[in-house]
Amino acid sequence: MPSLNVSFSDEEMEGVRASAAAEGKSLKQYLHDLGVRESHRKQFVAGAAAWADRLRGEFDEAFPEEIPPSGRGSAAAA
Repeated sequence: MPSLNVSFSDEEMEGVRASAAAEGKSLKQYLHDLGVRESHRKQFVAGAAAWADRLRGEFDEAFPEEIPPSGRGSAAAA
């Protein structure tokens, strides 16, 4: 099974150990779950963005008083 060595400063390691303890996990399990959780989060965000893009036209027709399409870019950046 692949593994990974990761270096932390003393302060960083103290924080990571505290976070693992707060979740009741070993350091190894906490770091494993953290990576997997981030991967799942990115997949969810990409799916949600694709879903919103597919429905954008329908939303614009149903709610014409909302942010016009030309104004979305600046509003999303805020």
